[in-house]
Amino acid sequence: MDAFFSWLEGSAPAEAVRATPFVYAALESVHILGIALLVGPAAAFDLRLLGVGRHRLPVTVAARHLLPPARLGLALAVTSGSVMFVSGAATVGSSAAAPWKLALLLVAALNVAVFHTTAYRTVHRWDTAAPPPAAAKAAATVSLLTWAATITAGRLLAYT
Repeated sequence: MDAFFSWLEGSAPAEAVRATPFVYAALESVHILGIALLVGPAAAFDLRLLGVGRHRLPVTVAARHLLPPARLGLALAVTSGSVMFVSGAATVGSSAAAPWKLALLLVAALNVAVFHTTAYRTVHRWDTAAPPPAAAKAAATVSLLTWAATITAGRLLAYT
C-alpha cells in the first residue's frame, strides 16, 4: 500500500493541491461544510427514529426534508476528502486512525443500506401511528455513534 500511496501523492492532482495557494484550505472548508450537511440532518432523522417529535412529525416527512441535504453533504465530504487524501496519501494512509475512519465509513454505509432495505420498507405501518420498530431504533443508534466516531477518527488523522 505504501507504494500506491506514494504514487497517489506524486500524481498531478495531488501536486496541484499542494502547490496552489489556499486550495487545501478551501477543500477543508468544503469538507467541514459537507460533514455539517451530512451529520446534522442525519442526526435529526436518527433522533426522530428514536422517538423525538413522534407525535408532531411523521418519519416520511422527516426523511423527505432531511435526507436530501444529507446526501448533498455526503457528496461534498467524500469528494473533498478524497482530494485531500490524495494530496497527502502517504502520510494519511500511514496514520493509525486511517483504517478506523475507513471502517467506520463502511459501517455507516452498511447501516444506511440495511435500514433502507429492511425497516424503512415498512414505514407506512409506523410512520405516525406506532413507535418505530427496534430495527429502526438500532439503525438510528448505530448511525449516531458511527458518525460521531468517524468525525473523531478524521480529526485523529492529523495526530496519529
